[in-house]
Formats: sequence, structure tokens, C-alpha cells
Amino acid sequence: MTFDLTPEQDQLRDAVRALGRRYGHGYFVEKAKAGEHTTELWAEAGRLGYLGVNIPTEYGGGGGGITELAIVCEELAAAGCPLLLLVVSPAIAATVLTRHGTEEQRKRHLPGLADGSQKIVFAITEPEAGSNFHRLGTVARRDGDGWLLNGRKCYISGVDEAGHVLVVARTEDSSTGRLKPALFLVPTDVAGLTRSRLDMEIVSPENQFLLYLDDVRVPADALLGESLDAGLPALFAGLNPERITVAAMGAGTGRYAIERASEYTATRKVWGGRSIGSHQGVSHPLAHAAVQVELARLMIQKAATLYDAGRDLEAGVSGNMAKYAAGEAAALAVDTAVQVLGGAGMTTEYGVATLLGAVRAGRIAPVSREMILNFVAQHVLGQDKSY
Repeated sequence: MTFDLTPEQDQLRDAVRALGRRYGHGYFVEKAKAGEHTTELWAEAGRLGYLGVNIPTEYGGGGGGITELAIVCEELAAAGCPLLLLVVSPAIAATVLTRHGTEEQRKRHLPGLADGSQKIVFAITEPEAGSNFHRLGTVARRDGDGWLLNGRKCYISGVDEAGHVLVVARTEDSSTGRLKPALFLVPTDVAGLTRSRLDMEIVSPENQFLLYLDDVRVPADALLGESLDAGLPALFAGLNPERITVAAMGAGTGRYAIERASEYTATRKVWGGRSIGSHQGVSHPLAHAAVQVELARLMIQKAATLYDAGRDLEAGVSGNMAKYAAGEAAALAVDTAVQVLGGAGMTTEYGVATLLGAVRAGRIAPVSREMILNFVAQHVLGQDKSY
């Protein structure tokens, strides 16, 4: 057992850290408040190969795994630039395409995902069903040599930046008449697909949308994979990378908040000549948050290692635990940073309160802490299913 990164992973971490710090949290917040996107950072990360680290080399990627992509997510977040679309496009879409797409689909989409010139977002959540794909209302029906899609999706990230959206729908199994999931690569400019931006109390350059699919017609090759049988395994293929990279982003955000707060408390002097960080009422909460972040990082490393080794079931348990731990740790770290900075913690200048909405959302999405506890109770502790 080793906790050391390989030399190549160490180099990746250092390089991504340097890139993130050149842009910094001020850039991130400025873009968000101006209603703009982090286009420059994304393009440079793509040009340097960081967006495609988990994509096979034959399609223009780095040939690494989710371990490497988690490093990218964490280090950019630790520099104050938590990019949600890293989770959606390279982690979910690229993994699903690599594992279950046709060769033509891989050739068409993976090179652009690797160099950042293309983004594919993911649409599973619905107003009524949430992320319970057993109750999805979005339906795909055969229409001649293509498909017709109808339904609604909500909380879909980055649709305004993407060329395609990977839509999870239900199709009818001709042998049983039952509905089963299938994934479709839908162009975001196709007729019948409309969107409405959701106003969120989160400082982020990446927007959330409601999607409406009204008789959206796509060709036969929009169906992901060789057949409808690819739907369920393709859907699950994206879930572990999603949880691991979301967790990595949370851990990086926690590191950023603790670093900002520690710099302040080590130099801020109010009572005599001692820094406020010398008082246990200030230092102990920060130390506690640092411990929680580090514990989350260990679970992220375990989950990513298991996933890259092809041990999907074990990675599912560890990935859910990592997401839970990182969500809690990030929220604790940012809240603690705000508290120890006092009034300064609530200003934009000091750059921690700007993360409150994002880390709170991290305890809800992409899977809530309660559903993770349900998962652990059932699959680890052997309890009866409670939902």
C-alpha cells in the first residue's frame, strides 16, 4: 500500500496548481458576477492536456484515469477555480463514450473533449423523478430511422456552453413492453429542444437550466452504443467518476478556504502582539476542518484507485463515501473560514463567502448525503432498503 503519487502525477498536480493560481479565485468570481464563463482557463487547460488526462491516447487524451482527472479537479478548486464542467464533460461524458460509445461516436467526440474544443453535458434529473431513473418521464420512441424524444430535465449544468447534451430517456423494450433507460447524444441546437436558465444563489460562472424536449428528432446514431442494451451499463459507467471528481472538487475547495483563513489568522493581531491564530478558539476549528478535508482526500484517492483498477463495485462504495466526506468537509472548511475571518469573511475581497452556496450545494448534488447514507446502510451494513 502506498499513498505516494507517481512522478507523473506529481508533475501533473504541480502544473495544474500553477495554472489555477495564475487565474485565481478573483478571476473566477469576476466571470461569475459578469455572467460570463471561464473560457480562457478552460481553453488553456485543454491546450495543455489537462481536460483529457483520462481519455485514451488514440483519441487525443493523456491515457490516464479518474485518478489523474481528480487531481485536475482538486488542484483547480484549491486555486479558487472549482470548474463544475470538469465533472460533467471529461468525467461523465468522456467516460461513458470511452466505455460504451461506438467507434464512430468515440472518434467524433473524444478528441474535442480532450482538447477542450467540445463540451458534452449530462441530463438525467427531472422535476418529478429527481435522479431516480426508474421513474424518468422523458421517453424516446422510434420514428422511422431515428428517434423522437419528449420530456423535461432540470438542474442541467452548462447547456449554454455545450454542443451536445447526453440525455437519459426511457425506451420501450419490444420483447417485454417495459421501459428501460437509454442515452442519446442530442445537439443543443436541435429543433424542439429549448432551455430556461434557473436563478441560483451560487456564485458560479456555470449556469443551471431547465430543458424541454418537445418532439426532438435525432438520427439513429444519436443512440449511445451499439444497441439499447448499452443504456443501463452506460448510465452507471458515469456515476462513479462523477462522485469521485465532485469529491475532489470539494476537497480542493476546502483546502483553498483553509489556506485563505490560515494566512489571515497567522498575521492578524488584535489583542496585544499575538496573532488571532494563536488562540485555540480560532486555531482548533481550522485544524478540525483541515483534518476532515484530509480524511476526505484519502477516501477520494482510494475510490479513484479502485475505479482505475476496474473494481467498479468497490469503487461505488468508496466513491459514495468520498463524495459524502468531501461534501461535509468542504462545507465545514468554508463556514469555518468565514467565521475566523469575522467581518472580512463576508467580503468578496477575501474570497471565502463567495463559496458558501457552492459547498452547500455539494451536500445535495449530484446525490444527496441522505441517499448516500441509504446506500451505505443497505450495501455496507446489510440493512433493508428504506426507500
